[in-house]
Amino acid sequence: MFKLNLNLRTYLTSWCLAATLALTLGSTVSVAQPAAPDNKTVVMVPMRDGVQLATNVYVPEGEGPWPVILTRTPYDKDGIDRSVASYHERGYAVVSQDVRGRNDSEGENRPFENDIEDGYDTVEWIASQTFSDGNIGIFGTSAPGITSNLAAASAPPNLTAAYVTVAPDSLFYRSRFVGGVFKESHSGGWLRGQGVSEDAINAYKARAVLDEQWRATDFLFHRDNVEIPVYNVGGWHDIYAEGSLHNFVYLQNEGNPQARGKQKLFMGAFGHGTLQGDLEYPGGGMINGSLEEQLRWWDYWLKDIDNGIMDEPPVSIYMMASARKGNVSDKNRVIHMDSWPPENLETRYYLQPDMSLATDPPVVADASETYTFDPANPVPTVGGQNLGADVGPRDQREIGPRQDYLRFSTPLLEEDVVVAGHIDMELFVATDALDTDFVVKLVDIYPDGYEALILDYPIRARFRDGQNPGDVKMMTPGEVERLVVNMWSTAQTFEAGHRIGVHVTSSNYPRFAVNPNNGAALDDSSTPAQEARNTIYFDANRPSAIVLPVVTETLD
Repeated sequence: MFKLNLNLRTYLTSWCLAATLALTLGSTVSVAQPAAPDNKTVVMVPMRDGVQLATNVYVPEGEGPWPVILTRTPYDKDGIDRSVASYHERGYAVVSQDVRGRNDSEGENRPFENDIEDGYDTVEWIASQTFSDGNIGIFGTSAPGITSNLAAASAPPNLTAAYVTVAPDSLFYRSRFVGGVFKESHSGGWLRGQGVSEDAINAYKARAVLDEQWRATDFLFHRDNVEIPVYNVGGWHDIYAEGSLHNFVYLQNEGNPQARGKQKLFMGAFGHGTLQGDLEYPGGGMINGSLEEQLRWWDYWLKDIDNGIMDEPPVSIYMMASARKGNVSDKNRVIHMDSWPPENLETRYYLQPDMSLATDPPVVADASETYTFDPANPVPTVGGQNLGADVGPRDQREIGPRQDYLRFSTPLLEEDVVVAGHIDMELFVATDALDTDFVVKLVDIYPDGYEALILDYPIRARFRDGQNPGDVKMMTPGEVERLVVNMWSTAQTFEAGHRIGVHVTSSNYPRFAVNPNNGAALDDSSTPAQEARNTIYFDANRPSAIVLPVVTETLD
């Protein structure tokens, strides 16, 4: 069973601290001499192009060689110093490296663009050192988790296993853009924190179309090369929740034959920082996961110790339920299963003319709501899968009444509705603009009206057919189109006495960049923004609906 380490420290209060602690518990490195565990040797490791990366090497006391744990980080290789002892006590050497262009490493700071090659070169350098016995694991949380994925995608011959916490399967689809919309507070804020210039950030924003550079550097297009077991840890309120799931599902079921059937997944009820709002999830885990579980993983794969970890169910997920502080339902729990998702039935909850939700489609011939979306007055972000601040299922009533914010809900539920899996929103829409956005939220409405945010995701209309270059097309003003909003995945019990809610609008700022509605090129800042008249349809011929994976089996 997956053991939660609830004493690993308290939740982080900012994304900077989150990144730092993630590094501390997910990366390591130090020492060159078999002296004291805190004795550290710093080495400049050459990459294939001659750039040298600053690298800490830590070896335990005693006679080597040892299996080695590697982490590669943009946050400072020394951040792992205080955690090295835990690995040494278990008989592991540790290596921690500053990625290219960061801290003491040479090269240009271009986040994640060289980490496939640099990861390969670093692993093979370790394998050639006398302190290494040739069994090498790589790990990391958040950005160091991304570099771990990319290193695994280079298939170094001496990389044995990985432990990846809160990292996406695709920077393009899960980190930089969702539904073609730039994740402003997440990606923009993080890039600024890494010292990336505003010009470079604006260039990122303009790369919402899948180009060859994305294909060359994005893990999604190299994951078939992964030949090793990977333990993925994610959180339902984390910025990379869907990526953690996809990493596991693909590698476990469709990936390289050497990787299939050897993967593990834990999905907790945590975010990329401290959850805010009035809900809590006891035993929901933390961004860092369980250090003991990580060590069990290394013992099995790097030391060949049969500790039973691979005899346990490969999937452990936290099923969220009513979680008001001081009155938490016992239906909040960790569930173990053989695969993800569990058996479910795709169930459509249709938007109705009276602003309700129902499993029966609407029967009226003509029903819609029209609102004006003003880019100068976007809907403010309140909670969600954010980076560091404003994280989690906050009360959407804080937004207040707005003419550009539509709320739909079921009647009071007479019995629990258990949802586990991927969710889509099918919207029939029209606009008077060439381009605009639509944003959908799934909320759990408590008996007292609290609107707990579960998921919130957008779609940019020009990308309704996809984000390949040939997919992009503007809207025809006044023409009705069917859009599908990728809402990601969750595991949520909507309990009896609650209501399921769906909110529809056209902005959520600063979580997502605001669409200027003018249809201009993404790098065009000279064309003035304009208001858009956006219409949502919900009638017999245009039945907008959210598609929920309602579980059909008993989950233990």
